Amino acid sequence: MTTKPKVVLAFSGGLDTSYCAIYLRETLGYEVHTALVNTGGFSAAELQEIADKAQNLGVASHITLHETQRYYENCLKYLIFGNILKNNTYPLSVSSERMFQAIGVAEYARQIGASAIAHGSTGAGNDQVRFDLAFQILAPEIKILTPIRDQKLSRQAEIEFLQKNGIAGNWEKAAYSINKGLWGTSVGGKETLSSHQALPEAAFPSQLQASDYQLITLHFEKGEICGINDQRYTNAIEAIQVLNELGAKYAIGRDTHVGDTIIGIKGRVGFEAPAALLIIKAHHLLEKHTLTKWQMYWKEQLANWYGMMLHEALYLDPVMRNIEQFLTDTQARVSGKVMLKLLPYRFELEGIESPYDMMQAKFGSYGEMNNAWSGEDVKGFTSILANQLKIYESLKD
Repeated sequence: MTTKPKVVLAFSGGLDTSYCAIYLRETLGYEVHTALVNTGGFSAAELQEIADKAQNLGVASHITLHETQRYYENCLKYLIFGNILKNNTYPLSVSSERMFQAIGVAEYARQIGASAIAHGSTGAGNDQVRFDLAFQILAPEIKILTPIRDQKLSRQAEIEFLQKNGIAGNWEKAAYSINKGLWGTSVGGKETLSSHQALPEAAFPSQLQASDYQLITLHFEKGEICGINDQRYTNAIEAIQVLNELGAKYAIGRDTHVGDTIIGIKGRVGFEAPAALLIIKAHHLLEKHTLTKWQMYWKEQLANWYGMMLHEALYLDPVMRNIEQFLTDTQARVSGKVMLKLLPYRFELEGIESPYDMMQAKFGSYGEMNNAWSGEDVKGFTSILANQLKIYESLKD
């Protein structure tokens, strides 16, 4: 029986985490257990390929932790309820799933009695903060190891170390860094390191396939997507996956996000998120018809805070649970269907149908006729509404 201390390594199968697996075992003397947390971004074939890579590195064990359902129930549905787009652009594709990957790894490390947790983040991005913070809160007794960040290694140095330890592989860096997830795929490359260059068409993993338009209908029940056209789904994750495939054929959901990182520098990344953009925009339109003015206003304020705090690794703050309760309460009447038109590179919102649609002709039609009040009512109303401003104007110098 081994007496080596156990370390759980958050593993992706790339160069950085492959280096960590060997370094933790050969240099630091740990018994290495790799864990991949699937939040909806991997196919069965990809999961098997990563498991094979871990085995070839000689780890003590490898596990795939399936967290997609928890990710949706505890996070994604609130991003939909809040119509959350960071800087009015980015649906928080990567930042939302990273926290749940960190939570999964922390729980597993405690489960197997590990004395350390390791991740392959560099010192230049957001993920190092997200992983460190989650581990410190959820497993404060466990040591955090970050070989890539601490040693400031170059890719060549990592490759040479692996070769020295008998690990062969094709470690050539791809022209573009792709991170695929249920809520979108991020795309990074030399263009995103600049402020003026656009990603080329070939950089996006999904290429345009459709040339004609297509009409679709999305069904919502209390804010959650539950159907596409005539197909109903008991699990919203299935609808998201289908919509990702459908939207990708039209190259819908592409954009470039520019934002502030947790560590205080500006960052730029391309992404494609067809399901996220289609669902959020359709959901927002349905809310415009079914919520009151002040519900819409306060939802927007709190949702903006929710998205910002999630992005900046503060998901575990209890105020997030408070905001989630508010967002959930606002969805009681957000039910109905939204009609959309899909076209190459874009989509159009056609309209909605809902039993809670507040565009009721019996009360009046905007710009046409008033049925629930008279002209005399409006005269009295505006006289009172203007009263304080009339006082203010009368006291001008």
